[in-house]
Amino acid sequence: MWVLVFLAVNVFAQSAPLPSWNDTAAKKAIMAFVGRITKEGGPDFVPPAERIAVFDNDGTLWAEQPLYFQVLFAMDRVRALAPQHPEWRDKEPFASLIKGDMTTALAGGEHALLDIVAATHFGMTTEEFERVVKEWLATAKHPKTGRPYTEMIYQPMVELLAFLRANGFKTFIVSGGGVEFMRPWTERIYGIPPEQVVGSSGKLKFEMRGDKPVLVKLPEVDFVDDKEGKPAGIQKFIGRRPIAAFGNSDGDLQMLQWTAAGSGPRLMMLVHHDDAKREWAYDRQSKIGRLDRALDEANARGWAVVSMKGDWRRVFPFEGH
Repeated sequence: MWVLVFLAVNVFAQSAPLPSWNDTAAKKAIMAFVGRITKEGGPDFVPPAERIAVFDNDGTLWAEQPLYFQVLFAMDRVRALAPQHPEWRDKEPFASLIKGDMTTALAGGEHALLDIVAATHFGMTTEEFERVVKEWLATAKHPKTGRPYTEMIYQPMVELLAFLRANGFKTFIVSGGGVEFMRPWTERIYGIPPEQVVGSSGKLKFEMRGDKPVLVKLPEVDFVDDKEGKPAGIQKFIGRRPIAAFGNSDGDLQMLQWTAAGSGPRLMMLVHHDDAKREWAYDRQSKIGRLDRALDEANARGWAVVSMKGDWRRVFPFEGH
């Protein structure tokens, strides 16, 4: 099915670019930018090797409510592993999660989340973790829509990825999410191969298990790819300053600032979640995907703010045309 979706998107990119976008200022800004930088001999022409576009993932390429999907994955893993850990029945945040009480489980804030992630992500080999992620994505359903999480992607952004690649861009994910969580599925869903995914990561340890070499996930943070970490991650793992950057929250602000600071034509865009009917409406006060400082800076500096309600004809692939 996904092969057919990408074939269709690629055809649209060539004949009717960005069909899920309304013909508003946001779409016109994309079209004008790509037209400028791909016009050979023009003053703003950018060679293909320098056409780097970076995308946040949570809230930019797929939904992030009611919780980041990787957190929901970790919670499901706690429940799946609970029979092997009887001590969790009397230990928070695990006891509440096992009872289905997410509010109490998350009352511990960041510390509770770290405990959940540490208990469910580490100690496995990278191959084991990849298998678990793929199995979860194949069976888990979003709590509001009942759809697989891999269907909770934004159709307009999938089209944008394909359109940029059709015009010589190399597209990267630069996300605060775990890199080992994203890499197993991004190529199938977005057309972005694992080597073009930059994310937060834990340390790995090489081991020989019998005669087989493996990499084991350790309970130690190696790199946090959020806020100030995003420009650092771009430099460390990509090595070129992007000419286009797309985000949706204050966690993406520094990535957009870094992109904007380069010379020549630049495109910075923020996805604004303002469609409570088709998705969710949230920004300045949200605990998930807060958009406050970045929205102010976008308005002050003339960056494009994409209204989900006004600029997108449809949000998800499963919606009607």
